[in-house]
Amino acid sequence: MRTHPWRTFSLALFAAFAVLNAWTFRHAWAMTHFSTGGRPSTIRPEEMSVFGRAKVLLTGINLPRPVNEKSPADIELSFETHRVKTADGVELEAWHVPHPDPRAVVVMFHGYGSSKAKLLNEVRAFHDLGCAVVLVDFRGSGGSSGTATTLGVFEAADVASAFRLAASLDSNCPCVLSGRSMGSVAILRAIAREGVVPAGIIIECPFDRLLGTVEHRSTAMGLPSFPCAELLVFWGGVQHGMNGFAHNPVEYAARVDCPALVMHGQQDKRVSVSEVQAVCDALVGQKRLEIFPDVGHESCYRTRPDWRRRA
Repeated sequence: MRTHPWRTFSLALFAAFAVLNAWTFRHAWAMTHFSTGGRPSTIRPEEMSVFGRAKVLLTGINLPRPVNEKSPADIELSFETHRVKTADGVELEAWHVPHPDPRAVVVMFHGYGSSKAKLLNEVRAFHDLGCAVVLVDFRGSGGSSGTATTLGVFEAADVASAFRLAASLDSNCPCVLSGRSMGSVAILRAIAREGVVPAGIIIECPFDRLLGTVEHRSTAMGLPSFPCAELLVFWGGVQHGMNGFAHNPVEYAARVDCPALVMHGQQDKRVSVSEVQAVCDALVGQKRLEIFPDVGHESCYRTRPDWRRRA
C-alpha cells in the first residue's frame, strides 16, 4: 500500500492541534472553576517545584472554593451580614462594618482565588481612619453563590451590586471602591460598563490585558506564551460566554474620571510595572501611582507599614 508523506504529516499535525486544544480547554476550565475539595495547587507558578509544575501541566490546577475562616469579630469589630443579588441572578454575601461617625464608606474586593476574610487587616486600617467598610465575596467565593470566576468580567456586576448596597447602608457618605488584582480590574470594568460612579478608587496591581496576564502565567510555567495563552483565553471565553480578548482594563481605565490611588509592588512577577503604569496613564481623573520596591503580587498593606499614610 502506497503511503503519502503529506497525508501522514497532515494527520499528525491535526492530531497535535486537537490534543493541544483539548489540553488548553481543560486548563482553562480548571483555572476558572472552583472545586469542592482536594488539596489546592498553588496559584503562584514561581513557588512550584519542577515536579509540582509538571503535575499541574498534565492535570491542571486544583482551585478549591475559597472560604472565610475569620470575620471582623476576630479583629474586634462589629458587623452585619447582608445578601444581595446581581443583575444576572448571583447571590453575594457581604459584611458591613459600621463606623459611629464615618467620613466615607469603603467597599472592598478581593483577588483571584481569595475571599473577603483575607482583607481584614485593611478593614481594621480603614476603620481606624474613620471609614465604614463593606466587604464582598465575589461570585463563587466565600458565602456567595456560583462555582466559577471570570477574572473580573462578570465580577463587574458584583461590584455594581455591592456599590448599590453600600450606598443604601451609608447613604450620607462618599463611596470609595478598593480592590486588589482581580478586584481592581472588576472595579475598572464596573465603572466603564456598569455605570458605577464612586467618589474615588484604590486599586492594587491591576493587569492591563487578560491575554498579557495569561502570557505571563504561561511563561512562568515554562510554556511558550504563543499559542498557549491565546488558546487559554479563547477556550475560557467559550466556556463562560465572553470575549476574553476584549477584557482589557487599560481600556476600561480610559473611562474612569474619579480620583484614583494606584498601588503596585515592583517585585510582582505576574503584573509588570509597565502594565500598571499603562493603566494609571489611561485614567482620566486625578490620580497617583505608588510603587513599593520590595513588594510582590501581594497586599501592599501587609508588607509595608507606611501603606496607611499613602492610602
